[in-house]
Amino acid sequence: MFRVAEAARAAGVASSTLRLWETQGLIAPQRRASGQRLYSEADVAQLQRIAYLRREAGLNPAAIRATLEAECTAPAPAEIINEPLGHALRQLRQSRSETLEAVAQNLGVSASALSTLERTGAGVSFKTLADLAQYYGTTVSRLSGQEEVGQPVVRAGRARIWPMPVEGVRVEVLAEGRRQMDCHRFILAPGAASGAASEGGYGHEGEEFITVLEGRFRITLDGVEVHELGPGDSVYFESRRPHAWANAADGRTVVIWINTPPTF
Repeated sequence: MFRVAEAARAAGVASSTLRLWETQGLIAPQRRASGQRLYSEADVAQLQRIAYLRREAGLNPAAIRATLEAECTAPAPAEIINEPLGHALRQLRQSRSETLEAVAQNLGVSASALSTLERTGAGVSFKTLADLAQYYGTTVSRLSGQEEVGQPVVRAGRARIWPMPVEGVRVEVLAEGRRQMDCHRFILAPGAASGAASEGGYGHEGEEFITVLEGRFRITLDGVEVHELGPGDSVYFESRRPHAWANAADGRTVVIWINTPPTF
């Protein structure tokens, strides 16, 4: 949960603006018994949306409210189902004779989230998936079947799609088979991120290179070093540095992401 000042900073506005939006019926934060306002991550995402509609679209409060209501009633995206990934993770856990509760406790996540993941292959953050792969001594790439023998050429529009359990994240495999590099194209929907702000980053062995093709990409290294990249910008870093990322654009963001050796 975020306090007023923290939520305002995330939305790029003053604290007084949040109170004004509340009186205008645009946001309804929770309150403690003392009256202190508390904002959830969903509230912060809505605040960022309100700020965009006000700043970029120039909408007045009534128009913003109507837009938000329309978005809330829009059909939800189809549920992600990736049973092979869930089955693979369940087999890894059972081979170690571990319970869901034990794995969840070691990773600091809920047992219900892991149960959903094993059943449907969905319902966790990108960070949690990376942490699970590392915990079981494997990689996300192996879990996705990327190390199967592949052709040296991947034609435009024919790249295999990763079985990704995270909504809003599409990963295209640009190099198949056992390679010295993981080569992917990430296509991120608005709001897509590696995990919640409270989850922090993830790390592993190797080095990484990212270049932005479209949109805005924000990467945080070691929890404190933040870089926002636009089209043509790139970043290179050691994979062991905890890293978290997010789509910083109001539309989609597309990046080319390379890991070497293939430890992700």
